[in-house]
Amino acid sequence: MVLYSFKAITVVPSGMNLVDIVLSKTQRKTPTIVHKGYAITRLRQFYTRKVKFAQQTFRDKLTGILGEFPILDEIHPFYADLMNVLYDRDHYKLALGQLNVCRNLIDNIGKDYVRLIKYADSLFRCKQLKRAALGRMCTLMKKQNASLAYLEQVRQHLARLPSIDPNERTLLVTGYPNVGKSSFLNKITRADVDVQPYAFTTKSLFIGHTDYKYLRWQVVDTPGILDHPLDERNTIEMQSITALAHLRAAVLYIIDISEQCGYTFEAQLALFDSIRPLFQGKPLIVVLNKIDVVKPEELSDERKAALTHLETEHGAVLVPMSNFSEDGVMTVKSVACERLLEQRVERKLKGARAHDVLARVHVAMPKSRDGRRRGVTIPSTVAAVKASALDGRVVKPDNSLPPVEKHLGDLMMEWDGSGKPPGFGSTLWQERYQLADDEWRFDTMPEIKDGKNIIDWYDPDIAERLDALEEEEAERVRALEEELAAAKAADDDNSEVESELDSDEEKLVKQIRDKKKLLALNRRRTAAVRNSRPIIPRTGITRSTGEFKEHLQSLGIDADTAGSAATAVTTRARSKSREGRKRKRSESRGRSKSRVSDVEKEARSKSRTRTGVTSLARSVSRGDGFRDAKQRKRASSLGRKLQKQRNRAGRRGEADTFETPALVKHMNTGKRGIGKTDRR
Repeated sequence: MVLYSFKAITVVPSGMNLVDIVLSKTQRKTPTIVHKGYAITRLRQFYTRKVKFAQQTFRDKLTGILGEFPILDEIHPFYADLMNVLYDRDHYKLALGQLNVCRNLIDNIGKDYVRLIKYADSLFRCKQLKRAALGRMCTLMKKQNASLAYLEQVRQHLARLPSIDPNERTLLVTGYPNVGKSSFLNKITRADVDVQPYAFTTKSLFIGHTDYKYLRWQVVDTPGILDHPLDERNTIEMQSITALAHLRAAVLYIIDISEQCGYTFEAQLALFDSIRPLFQGKPLIVVLNKIDVVKPEELSDERKAALTHLETEHGAVLVPMSNFSEDGVMTVKSVACERLLEQRVERKLKGARAHDVLARVHVAMPKSRDGRRRGVTIPSTVAAVKASALDGRVVKPDNSLPPVEKHLGDLMMEWDGSGKPPGFGSTLWQERYQLADDEWRFDTMPEIKDGKNIIDWYDPDIAERLDALEEEEAERVRALEEELAAAKAADDDNSEVESELDSDEEKLVKQIRDKKKLLALNRRRTAAVRNSRPIIPRTGITRSTGEFKEHLQSLGIDADTAGSAATAVTTRARSKSREGRKRKRSESRGRSKSRVSDVEKEARSKSRTRTGVTSLARSVSRGDGFRDAKQRKRASSLGRKLQKQRNRAGRRGEADTFETPALVKHMNTGKRGIGKTDRR
């Protein structure tokens, strides 16, 4: 499992790009229309929103950059030292620290200018404070251009690092350059590391994966190391030193005994002695490579003694190998994996966790139930094999099985030579019937009841008996029909029929029968009418005056007053349509104000629809549901008040887009004055 995902770090923009991103987002996400006629509180709110949005956007961008890069004090020491070797710990921390300080300064600038805009007294002052705030923020970001560029280079290099898990089972290959480390990695894993016949082909750590005993192993190929002091080693060599110092792995130190790598045998042993402290506490395997050129037996006595000294004094395991002929490659892998597995098991057993587990485990030991001694019983076949092994003879055990009895199904499926497929027409299953008499087993109809099958109940005269039965049934049906016909004829002639009922009961029965006939006739007629007649529309349904008055009274309206007013309006409308719009002088002179009835007043008020006066008849019209004009007036007032809130919410706001009229070209083109090109 990978501990850190350095490839997921997003791209770090430069200072100028970050400024453009933030200002463009501020322009798009905040209102853009403002007028000097607005109230001062609205102007302050407009520019305060822009300053706060820009400050928060800068903060989000910088926080994202700081959060994605690893903190050296919180990651594994292997990655911390590796980043120190590759990028310089101080420079890395300084770049992140500068971005953190820049983030805090931008927050302070935003707070200060928001406080100043709060006391601005005009549109010009608010705008100038906003420009100053955004300008100072952008200046700070431009000064961080070098730090951002350095972090972008670090991000690109981190994305190319191999994903090494420090806690995984690991084989670490090290040694002088060009001794066969990368070739060994390519042989035992699926990695494809570049191999060339010159030194320092491998300039960084490479990783491959292999399987051993159904476990996943990672094999790390390190760059070559030269024998000189630690402070003189370059960045390439320090990567190998870092891996040796921090990874808990089995170390494979490869020695080129043919000296084709360009370094003597003694120089390779000297390098082993110089980096030996890094092997402390790790399984060590010394691999003698290129045995296809020089055999280990062909080495001089001094070199053989030096190898023996490595094996006895330092606990190393010597394993010969050849990458060219692949002799001993799998042996080296097996030995290294076994040594590492043994060490990991011993380390776990020495830990406190193993003791806690063993303390909860109870090993049950059986106790003898009596004093008898029971010896070991060995089967005769096993004893014969052991005896033959002692004599030098080879005796194969008798593995023959006893004959198996065939089942009935197996016998039925065997070919019986009758020309039919297996299983068809077989009577083997009938042989196992358990019946009262064995002779019944092969009957054609073997369904048994009370010791008989169906054929035992078969009567040869069954057909004649069935015909006689049908003739008897037909005769009974004819007699019944004749009786019914005679009774019907007697009813028609009003003849007296003997009955068990008295006269009152017969009348009651007749009434019931008549009522049933009537109900059936009405039901049939209603169904026929319902299915055939058309549906009457609502407008075609007539209502009487009484029903209308009852409805008005249920609504709380005086039916007499409403009816008189409606009648007066109808009469007046008809007279006007006949006589014309001009009023007669005699009517105006002869009519007194005192003689005008209340009904006519109400009728006049209803006719004046253009004046906007609400009349009683209109206020209590059918379907409105109002009790009187006062109740309708109150409902209208409440409706207008609620509509005001919706109208206020539906007005155009500051952030709403709208199309502006096209400008005249000759009046709006040409040179601009100073300060006219700033659109932010």
